[in-house]
Amino acid sequence: MSSLDAIDRQLLAILQSDVSLSIEELAERVGLTKTPCWRRVQKLEKSGIIRRKVALLNAEILGLPVSVFAQVKTDQHTAEWADAFAAHIATLPEVVDCYRMAGDYDYLLRIVVSDIAAYDRFYKELIRHVGISDIVSNFAMEQIKSTTELPIPSGDKEKE
Repeated sequence: MSSLDAIDRQLLAILQSDVSLSIEELAERVGLTKTPCWRRVQKLEKSGIIRRKVALLNAEILGLPVSVFAQVKTDQHTAEWADAFAAHIATLPEVVDCYRMAGDYDYLLRIVVSDIAAYDRFYKELIRHVGISDIVSNFAMEQIKSTTELPIPSGDKEKE
């Protein structure tokens, strides 16, 4: 990670909590004037630390209250299969997270749907298009914590 000073870390913490703040409000919170604050934010964006700015939506209000965590196993460990799987997953809007894993299962998907029947339709679509050897689906009963905010390193640790 590029060297971040205390102001950069403050900016990141504030922005990932509320990106809708104006540059004026942001500058005031970190003790800068507008232009230096704007330059720092631009630098954080250009460096890739800030990937994009988005609105976080309420799944329940949108009629998508069911979260399913699906563990997927394949017996096809080729680059071609992995590329085809990733390409297919990218076309499925219900999949909001997909990770390639180490351990007993190869992939972990987080899927949001309206109900169990919608997940069943999703499941049938998934197995029709990609060769998987096993899938285990776990339905979330309650969301205890969900955040997009990353812990910002303090910068106090000396580099080895």
